[in-house]
Amino acid sequence: MLSFINGSVAQVGFPYCERFTDNSTQSATVFGGSARIVDGALRLTDAINEQNGYIYIDIPFSSAYGIKAEFEYFSYGGNGADGIVAFLFDADTPIFNTGGFGGSLGYAQRGNQVGLSRAYLGIGFDEYGNFGTTQEGKIGGFPGIGESLVPNSIVIRGPGSGLSGYAFVVGRKTMLPGNDGLRPSDQFPISSGGLGTSRVTDPNLPGYRKVFLDLQPDPNGDGYFLTVRMLVSTEANNPRMVTIFDRPYDFPAPPNLKIGFTASTGGLNNIHEIRNLIVEVSNEDGLANPEGINIDDKASCEGQENTYEITAAEATLPNENSSIRCLQFYGSLEDIQAEEGDICSQARCRPENRVLVLPQGTFRAADTGGEFTFFPNIGFTDQTVQVYYTITDNYGKTSSGNYIKLLIKESPEPVSIVAVGVEENTNEIRLCAGAPVILKAVGEEVYVKFEWYRDDILIPNSDLPQISAILPGTYKVIAYNSKSCPTESEGFTLINPAFPSLVITNPVVGCEPGMTLDIREFISGHDDSLYDYQLETPSGEILLNEQMAQIALSGDYLIRVKHKDLTCWSEPVPFEVIIVEEVLKANFDFEVDGTGVKGDEEGGIFPDDPIKFTDLSSEEVVSWSWDFGDGNSSTEQNPIHIYGVKGVFQIVLTITDNLGCVAEITKELSITKSYRVMFPTGFTPTLAENRFFRPKVRGIAQMEILVFNLWGNMLFRTDDLQTEGWDGKVNGELMPGGNYVYRVKMVSIDGEAVEQSGRFLLIR
Repeated sequence: MLSFINGSVAQVGFPYCERFTDNSTQSATVFGGSARIVDGALRLTDAINEQNGYIYIDIPFSSAYGIKAEFEYFSYGGNGADGIVAFLFDADTPIFNTGGFGGSLGYAQRGNQVGLSRAYLGIGFDEYGNFGTTQEGKIGGFPGIGESLVPNSIVIRGPGSGLSGYAFVVGRKTMLPGNDGLRPSDQFPISSGGLGTSRVTDPNLPGYRKVFLDLQPDPNGDGYFLTVRMLVSTEANNPRMVTIFDRPYDFPAPPNLKIGFTASTGGLNNIHEIRNLIVEVSNEDGLANPEGINIDDKASCEGQENTYEITAAEATLPNENSSIRCLQFYGSLEDIQAEEGDICSQARCRPENRVLVLPQGTFRAADTGGEFTFFPNIGFTDQTVQVYYTITDNYGKTSSGNYIKLLIKESPEPVSIVAVGVEENTNEIRLCAGAPVILKAVGEEVYVKFEWYRDDILIPNSDLPQISAILPGTYKVIAYNSKSCPTESEGFTLINPAFPSLVITNPVVGCEPGMTLDIREFISGHDDSLYDYQLETPSGEILLNEQMAQIALSGDYLIRVKHKDLTCWSEPVPFEVIIVEEVLKANFDFEVDGTGVKGDEEGGIFPDDPIKFTDLSSEEVVSWSWDFGDGNSSTEQNPIHIYGVKGVFQIVLTITDNLGCVAEITKELSITKSYRVMFPTGFTPTLAENRFFRPKVRGIAQMEILVFNLWGNMLFRTDDLQTEGWDGKVNGELMPGGNYVYRVKMVSIDGEAVEQSGRFLLIR
């Protein structure tokens, strides 16, 4: 078995090619916003106002080698805004976000909107002309321009993070001459066409645009030497290569970068698309081809798939942070073809070279890395098969070719695991933690070597036909025959099941003196079909399962549980049993608050009387529940309640003590009177006290008072319920002493009509 250990994952997949022409993408191409595949191109925006879209390639590349990229872009179909940005950013940024759109094109900050996360470089192909200005909070722009628009410009902005940076570095006006423009023969508009135009894909037709970016590591500086060239056509059959920038970009780069693209529209718009994107390492001269060696006499066992992996001893990977991207197999050295044509075929490795079928068997390379398998065909025992291979690394560099020789050996008979003392054909056992089981490797052949594994990890010092298994897990054994060919057993699983949860009410309370308790009723989730339960009494007696049903003594107990098929018990859970010695009793009394009136004997209870209820229950009570019999309730110990109506009410008091025991009592309360009227037999209008004649009333809602002399003449009348009464005067003159007559008409609060009359004495 060969193994390859590489401590650095590095980048995977360069050269990286996204044609977009087959309406599909690789998994590392990340989409956002309005970006999507449309008719064989990546569309970042439609010709719709206020749209934005982006992609980035989620594969880091080492800044030590630089990068180069080429892509076609298409800007058409709208009325001219905003543009496209190709950007680089720090591959180690924890969260990716684009910058402000509109004139910032998804790269720079825009007012209070942050710029691209950990941005390193932004190259903007700007139709509308805002990317090269100071509008929207951007730093710097074309000299002397300020916030004025510079349409048809290509602008480079520098590194930035959040609201800082993204400064103007240099710009080129593609439709104007001068130091920051192009000579007339090189000039071209950024957009290939306006309203109603379509995508131009033929380099010989006006409107075609293709970009070539190259960032070569600068040997004399911290950054790169940046070249931006474009293949453009402004007239038929005359494509031109125009150099836009060819200059240093002296900003220190982070160790790894990623590449992406954004586009946006604003109050004006265009369709923005790219196609045929190829990203590769720039410093080809700094890269070397990996090297392999010839591998001789490795064993392969007949009738089973054999797995191998090229190791550091078999491969030399000279490029910094490089790794094996793929292996490719060939029948002979003459079949190895140099990958000189299509860079994208090289980047993806050739699928037809990943599998090689020979008479002796089939070689198959893994999707990535140096792993491969060989499955020998039957009938080639003791023969040697030879295959040729190349190694391609993650920079797209490929070795010149080497061979692998495999000796096909006879495979052993199958091996199985038998547990001593366990029924045959069992592949699982349940044991208590720490209890061992002897596992034996059994088969129809003499095996010369064994490897035991637990959960796919080799058990040290396990080269024996049997082991003592203690730790839970799935055990396998690989047995080797005299020809060093392995056979692997099925898994045998040792389970140490966790103890079931053991939750019991504490304390367990019996609320009736002398009663017995079934402890099982107090165990949460009790299930005697799966588990056994053990109860230890205060005296040390052990009770099992149904023996726990008649517990009559208070004290401290211990409870344990175990699986029925095992012998080990859980740790004990302590709890207390309390069987009360005295029964809990509920009692209460009531009266009209502060009066002592409890019924008709004391003058009666009226609907508007506040009734105070007084708890007379045991001292251990901790909660009270009152049902007043009229739909109302209370949890106070001594509540006050007003009924408001006549009736007979059943009052129920339910109490709970500190052990959870409950008692209840019911008493009856009668409210028979709704009003009271009391007339004085006389009054003295000439004294300070008792100066007015009026009845004392209770429960009266309406009242009319009339006073007459003995000849039937009415002297006084009022229907004011709050009146002080008759003061003994008529028209301000005090009437003589003697007898007078009253008559009253009243209505009680519950609607009863009341009429009374009689005599009283005026005293002078």
